[in-house]
Amino acid sequence: MDHENLTHEQAVALDARIVQGDIDWAAPDPGAVPFRFDAPSGSLAAWSQGDPANPRVVLVAGATGSKEDFLLMAPPLARAGYFVQSYDMAGQYESADAGPSPSSGRWDFELYVGDMLAFLRDAGATPAHLLGYSFAGILAQQIVADHPELVASLTLLTSPPMTGQVFRGVRFLGLASRVASSKVCAALMLWGIRRNVNGVNPARGKFVMARLRATKRASVDDIIDAMRHTPYLIEAIGRGGVPVLVATGDGDLWPVRTYAAYADAIGARLAVYRTGHSPCETTPHQLVADMLELFARSGDAAS
Repeated sequence: MDHENLTHEQAVALDARIVQGDIDWAAPDPGAVPFRFDAPSGSLAAWSQGDPANPRVVLVAGATGSKEDFLLMAPPLARAGYFVQSYDMAGQYESADAGPSPSSGRWDFELYVGDMLAFLRDAGATPAHLLGYSFAGILAQQIVADHPELVASLTLLTSPPMTGQVFRGVRFLGLASRVASSKVCAALMLWGIRRNVNGVNPARGKFVMARLRATKRASVDDIIDAMRHTPYLIEAIGRGGVPVLVATGDGDLWPVRTYAAYADAIGARLAVYRTGHSPCETTPHQLVADMLELFARSGDAAS
């Protein structure tokens, strides 16, 4: 099916057919090409899919995430005529040995922004369609603020719709996050993953736990700390002239009303799916359809 002409109803139907238990999250798609990228922080695990001559899409996951989170999104994007790439951030999964920063001794905000900037610049001056998932969305906004010429469009996937101490807006945990340390907040997040509070199926859960064992705990603490100091970039994103999509689930950590207010503030379109924090896993076709519409609005639709 041509995803550039995919209707919302068709995308919903395709997502409804996904059988999570049949997915081997540890196995890359047969069309994916694995490689290592020499970033400022060290060697990052990455893969690409599609024709390198096509417009580029870069998908980046956040804390405790990895390139495998986009297993269901990359094939339809490649079929739609895009060259798709993703990498594991420093300290995470197969990039666990990258970092910390030699200057600060931490996996800090500047380290992650530097890696993302280097990855985007690796293909030269051609701008990429950039998706930042959760924490990576904060990094992506910094890139747009500082280097809008590198970004053809920006998709913020369940990225905190706030600035400053973003956990203050999380459902049920906002009050506790105001007094808890970054390490305590990270511990609560990891506890939730290990206890499977989101109810992921056993196949996905097995992969998530294996990935968590490989990930450096200190990098997670440092990311949570960085998220407690999210920079204010609202005006800078507006000045960048990059079209933006804010995508979330109606059961995400932050309420839809908070996402709506943030999308309005940065001049973005809002897309809400019947899912939680991970639409890339549960509603990938709907997300891809909305991203392709965004790409078309940017004037960089695949031919």
